[in-house]
Amino acid sequence: MGFDVEKIRRDFPMLSQSVYGRPLVYLDSGATAQKPQCVIDTVARMYSAMNSNIHRGVHYFSDQMTALYEDARGRVCRYIGAAAREEVIFTSGATASINLVAYAWCEKFLGAGDNIVVSEIEHHSNIVPWQQAALRKGAELRVVPVDDAGALRLECLDEIIDERTKVVAVTQASNTLGTRPDLRVLIDAAHAVGAVAVVDGCQGVVHGGVDVAALGCDFYCFSGHKLYAPTGIGVLYGRREVLEQMPPFMSGGDMVDKVSFERTTFAPLPLRFEAGTANFVGAVGLGEAIAYLEGLDAEAVVRHERELVERATEQLLAVDGLRIYGTTPDKAPIISFTVDGCDHYDIGMILDKTGVAIRTGHHCAEPVMHRFGVNGMCRASFGLYNTTADVDALVAGVRRAVRMLK
Repeated sequence: MGFDVEKIRRDFPMLSQSVYGRPLVYLDSGATAQKPQCVIDTVARMYSAMNSNIHRGVHYFSDQMTALYEDARGRVCRYIGAAAREEVIFTSGATASINLVAYAWCEKFLGAGDNIVVSEIEHHSNIVPWQQAALRKGAELRVVPVDDAGALRLECLDEIIDERTKVVAVTQASNTLGTRPDLRVLIDAAHAVGAVAVVDGCQGVVHGGVDVAALGCDFYCFSGHKLYAPTGIGVLYGRREVLEQMPPFMSGGDMVDKVSFERTTFAPLPLRFEAGTANFVGAVGLGEAIAYLEGLDAEAVVRHERELVERATEQLLAVDGLRIYGTTPDKAPIISFTVDGCDHYDIGMILDKTGVAIRTGHHCAEPVMHRFGVNGMCRASFGLYNTTADVDALVAGVRRAVRMLK
């Protein structure tokens, strides 16, 4: 099928803009990805010609929108390799998905003296909900440490995971270091003691994808806006047998079977976990984004992103005093770095004036900053639409910033 990055760039209208008189170089896709025109058009069409609430009406537009919403669920199901569409729950994003599990599953199965295991490289959204669940239940939060390259120290698992472990929650790819942990080892370790395995797939589903059935995880979460889809839509995948054991997280409309003042019964999967009016437009937009991605050569996209990271790594390391954090093989297309004597925020501001958009700060991963002894990093995160010219602009901008700041 091939990979024509210039053709792809024309599908993303945001990228044609200029910033401060310079062509936009967007290197913040790890925070949110740009949207192809087909997704933008789909969202506009839903609001202008199809808008009607789902699952509730008998009129034409409600019926049509319900069908589109459920078609999107089916497309997500196939894209992530789920066994059944009932295992796909739409949420507002990965944060909501993780919180759903941290409340609904932990409410029933976590107790005093139990423990939850996370890793040192997790995003706050895969730390704080588990931390709060542990506090509510009198459980313990345990942490798998990382080495200097950013790899999880899996040799420590025997000391961390035990018969009181109920949840092992880990990222598929670090949003700061790009590290891709060996999920099979972690999932097998969780299942060996009867714990559930939760995977934060926000970066992983974008860069390389996932087959949840082959992976064997119990839960998998991701946000649509990082997958070239609209904001406000996300997915929680859960194995049917696990989801069916969980009480509802939120109560309200559309998640019930029968309601009386004496008793309420709940709808079957997946609706029992989709209380209230769903973001049906966002779900359809997510389906359109997946359709767009399915029209590309997935292996060619991975090769392209890997080439960008390799080029950027080689050139950035030639900058005096620059250190890259996260040096594991096959990392996701994310590069976080600092430069001796230069504040990360100042570098980001100077780059912005040259049209280069990166991220600065702790990236919602403060424990990673503590691990490496810094208060923040610069982060360049690449998408399928980035080019070698973008890499060169980044490096030139960093060199310019260093000259100004030193």
